[in-house]
Amino acid sequence: MKTLYTLLISVIFILSSCMTTSTTVGDYKEDSGKQYTYAKGKQFWIGFGLFPIGRTDVQTPTDGSCEVISKFTIGDFLISGITGGIVSSRTIIVKDKKN
Repeated sequence: MKTLYTLLISVIFILSSCMTTSTTVGDYKEDSGKQYTYAKGKQFWIGFGLFPIGRTDVQTPTDGSCEVISKFTIGDFLISGITGGIVSSRTIIVKDKKN
């Protein structure tokens, strides 16, 4: 049973790398400058990801040009694993470029 549990945890951890999405907004790709993290947030879900617990309001730059990354991190994996998937979370990162 311990081997099955270890195998299941390993497979879930490996497959979580496929759970990253990146969306560019505005002229972000064409903007020059050094990339930096503008804001971070965490969205929580209940019922195996079916129902959001509130809505996370992550700030965005006033010019509207940014990159929004949503991913499943180690912390999110631990939250989901400890609760058996009943409560899960996603990390949201907004990146901008300094001129």
